[in-house]
This record gives sequence, C-alpha cells and structure tokens, in this order.
Amino acid sequence: MMIHWVRSFMWATYVILPLISLPIPLLASTDPGANSGQKLETEKDLLTPDLLDGQPEPEDRLVILPEIKREGERFFLSSFKLPDKITFAGVQVPLDNWQVRERIEYEFYQFLEDQGESIILAKRTGRCFPPAERQLAENGLPDDLKYMLLVESKCISAAYSKAKASGPWQFIPSTGRRYRLKSDAVRDERRNLEMSTEAAVKYLKYLKDFQDNDWFLAMASYNAGEERIRKLLKEQKITDYWKMHGPRETMRYVPRIIAAKEIYSQPEKYLGLTKKDLYMPLETETITVHVKESQRALASVAEEFGTYLLEIKMLNPEFKKDMLPRGSYQIRVPRQTCPNRCFKQDPTP
Repeated sequence: MMIHWVRSFMWATYVILPLISLPIPLLASTDPGANSGQKLETEKDLLTPDLLDGQPEPEDRLVILPEIKREGERFFLSSFKLPDKITFAGVQVPLDNWQVRERIEYEFYQFLEDQGESIILAKRTGRCFPPAERQLAENGLPDDLKYMLLVESKCISAAYSKAKASGPWQFIPSTGRRYRLKSDAVRDERRNLEMSTEAAVKYLKYLKDFQDNDWFLAMASYNAGEERIRKLLKEQKITDYWKMHGPRETMRYVPRIIAAKEIYSQPEKYLGLTKKDLYMPLETETITVHVKESQRALASVAEEFGTYLLEIKMLNPEFKKDMLPRGSYQIRVPRQTCPNRCFKQDPTP
C-alpha cells in the first residue's frame, strides 16, 4: 500500500489517502504551472515510468492528489491592525510609546480572538448602550465612557463578581450605598441599568475632579479605588497612568476599554456586523404594582400584564426573588399597545 504525500501551497490542500490497486483510473491532478481552467491530466501523464512499464509499485512511492480549492478568502487575526492614532474621551492615546501600544494591542487581539464572544458583545451594545449614551450626554460626560460597560460586565445587568460587585457598572456594596443604590433581600438596584448608570455618572464626575481632569486616571480609580491610585502615583513620583506600575487588573483595565472602543465602535469593520444585526431594546412601559397581601408571585404579575416570569426577570434584573412582599413596586413590562412584543429597530441610514 502506498502513502499519499500531504502537500499544501497557498490555499491548496492535499489529503492523505491509502492507494489501493484497483482497476480504476487514478485521480488526476492539475499542472501546478497551468491555469486553473485547464483540463486535468490523464492517468498516463500522472503515472511514473516504472508504473507504465508494468513494474510493481515501491512501498514508498509518493503520488500527489489533486488540490482542493477553498471557497472564499481566509482571514488571520494579523490582518487586523491597531490604527496609528486613537483618541479616547477627546484625548490622544500615546500609541507612540512602545509599552502602551503593546498593552492595547494585547487587549485588541484578545477581543478578536474569541470571535463568537465578540459578536455577542457587539450585538448587546444595541440594547445596553442607548440608556448610557443618553445619561452621559445629559451630564456632559464623554460618550466613550459607555465602553466601560463591556469591560465591567459584558453588558449583563445581573453580573455579579467574587468581590460582591453587582450590576452593569459593577458597584461594590459600599460604593453602591454611597450613591444611593439600595440592596436588600428583594431588590438590588445596582442591577438596574438606568439607576446604576446614574450612579456611575456621579462617581465618574467625582473621579475626574479627584484626578485633575485625567480620564485615564479616573477610569483606573474606578477599577482600583481613588485612594489606591493616589498612593501609587505618589510612591512612584508620577502623574501619568501610562507610566504607573500597579495591580495587573488595573494595568489592563484602561487598555481594554480603549481596545473595546476601537472594535465595538466599528463592528462592521472588525466583525462584519451592521446596525440591523444588533439586539434592539424591547419597547416597555413601567407599571406600579401594589402588593396588599403578605406576598405575591412575580409570575402572577407577569400573567396579569400579558407576559411571563422569565421576561419579567430579564426586564427587571434588580428583583432577586420570584416573590414580592407587601409593598409598592415599579415594574417594567412589554408595552401593551404594540403587536408582537414591539421589537423596535431604528431604520438604517
């Protein structure tokens, strides 16, 4: 039995198959120097002189099978390049500094390496960015800060960390209380996108002032705490985030946000997605539920308003339990006047 030689050239692929001596023609092969449109060579053209003379095949003879053409173009991560210039919050990122560029490139390729994850993240921006964009604009903060949501929680409102940080902006309990985000056995307001964004806006404003209007240091402080960053800067006698040596997570934090902006502000370039591919928010309305009995099941509320428990929980991630104790509650439900659950999609430009 002869072993076929595996050979690859550019996009051509050869396969290994056992050659069995049967009275049928061998597969033909194209002439490597000829045009792809030419006919295949005959069996006689392909066989060696020894075979034509009727001599037995040596065990080690190599036979080249025809190439298999791959459809479409093959892409490599290296085909994507970090641009020479990037701005964030109106400030030029110092990509001419070798270690700054390398740190951002690392995060850039980390995002792109897991294409499936990146596609889902991009799709989620259609749902979680609009409320953040509105609140940032209303408070005069840079729109770029919304990309923190991707790094903090992957735009998952119910996200919860080992450090007990909760919600899309990942507030720890003490910071949540500082900005009046209540958390008890029934609700965790840190999980409410609008309420937590309002708190994040206030905290980021404070951090910007604390760090002398430096957004890079403000974001690092959001991650590690303002006092810890202040201490590191003082010990190292620096005032520049990009020169700071600190915790690994904080060293990666700002580069990751910048890389997120580059990729997710241009999903069509990096992920082949258009605006119509993004998840669009469900049109909702807020209703008030008064629970007069000792408790009421959320499933009962859902049924009353033409929805179901899972949808209620997804629209109101701040509710930690499936039962509501006595009291009054603001609950988001699908808008009742819209057909087919009102999946609204903005017209493409």
